[in-house]
Amino acid sequence: MTAFGKLIRTTAFRLTLVYLFLFALFAASLLGYFAWNTRRMINEQITATVNAETGEIVDIYTRRGLRILVPTIENRALRPGANLYLVTTPEGKAIGGNVGALAPGVMASTGWSETRYRRLDEQDTAEHRALVRVTELTNGFRLLVGRDLEERRRLFGIVAKAAQWSLLVVIVLGICGGIFVARRVLQRIDAMTGTTRRIMAGDLSGRLPVGRSGDELDRLAENLNAMLERIETLMMGLKEVSDNIAHDLKTPLTRMRNRAEEALASSGSEAEYRAALERTIEESDGLIRTFNALLMIARAESGQARGNMDDFDAADVAKGIHELYEPLAEDDGMTLRVRTANARLHGNRELISQALANLVENAIKYGKPSPVVQPLDPAAAARTREVLIEARREGDRVLLSVTDHGPGIPEGDRKHAVERFVRLEASRTLPGSGLGLSLANAVATLHGGELRLGDSHPGLTATLVIPALSAAGDRLAAQTPDVPQKVA
Repeated sequence: MTAFGKLIRTTAFRLTLVYLFLFALFAASLLGYFAWNTRRMINEQITATVNAETGEIVDIYTRRGLRILVPTIENRALRPGANLYLVTTPEGKAIGGNVGALAPGVMASTGWSETRYRRLDEQDTAEHRALVRVTELTNGFRLLVGRDLEERRRLFGIVAKAAQWSLLVVIVLGICGGIFVARRVLQRIDAMTGTTRRIMAGDLSGRLPVGRSGDELDRLAENLNAMLERIETLMMGLKEVSDNIAHDLKTPLTRMRNRAEEALASSGSEAEYRAALERTIEESDGLIRTFNALLMIARAESGQARGNMDDFDAADVAKGIHELYEPLAEDDGMTLRVRTANARLHGNRELISQALANLVENAIKYGKPSPVVQPLDPAAAARTREVLIEARREGDRVLLSVTDHGPGIPEGDRKHAVERFVRLEASRTLPGSGLGLSLANAVATLHGGELRLGDSHPGLTATLVIPALSAAGDRLAAQTPDVPQKVA
């Protein structure tokens, strides 16, 4: 298809033609009304002038008779730009006036008519048109008084010519404007098409160009760019997950296989076989927990959990997690405390509970103070082994936080810490899969919130920030399932 063919097939060009047709029709109607109104006004002026002059001439005839009427008409006929005058006998013979010829039958009937005529003093045979009034006098004489319509014709011609040029200019400018608008739109569409082709070819980093006009195409491009950003993030996340699964799950699977081979190769006792099976089952449980965490993250990121949302109090979730993990914390030498206030929200209770549980597990596991910096005061030493769970409301947000007094996470590593399978250097010697913070981040984003990692001097404060019940409905209704793999 040629460039011009593409141009005239654009919606913008077709809409321009439609608007051009409507505007031209309106302009033609307006000019037509103006021409008709002008014609009517001229006719009214002629009618008024002819009626006045007819009245004067009839009055002269009535008072002074035919002997004075004829010279009066002759005198008026000699004036520059004079009207048309004609007096005829009952037999139809002209006895005065400046009309040399009329259309047949004009003098036969009284009243108004528009007729062809020729003046007496005209040498050529050209005929003109006039609006005339025929009046019957006494004794059968007839009087014709009229006005030439040349002025009306010329004015109407001026209006008609102006209308023609106006419509021509409108059509030319409209077509040129349509071509300009269509080309501009087509260039932007072609740019978008080129970007989409690069994206279909595999370049997910391509983005649609966005201008500064803020029009509907810019808004469309912004939304499509947000969608492309989402797709690129998901594809990168899928690639990272695939790589991490292949890398991080290979070690426990290999370890399981080696232990099974070792148990088969050795001729140990039944107790040794049982111990090998128990270790294998323990490794399998760890793998199952890892896959369950991955499935829960995928469920949160896909937005499937939105159908199971309800209204509940975050304080109840915090108290339940405290009750569940308090014995575990005591066994590990830690003290688990809870501080709550009324903080109702709308969300998936199961996922929020799991996210808070992950934060508490991380605090118990990694939040122990360093033995090198233990305070001498026993009370202060006891406070460093505390883990605090809080549920409160701040403005239109609900905050679920877990605070410990361990080594914390360096500020430069916090962005990296919420990625899947990421384990920082200080925690590599401890058991874990590196999915706890990633799940918490996915759950927070699912609910229109975020996961914040901050300092507790010393230690780490991990906070789930979720819209409160009054703002959660609007936030979740307007939000698309957009869960990035990384947070700032």
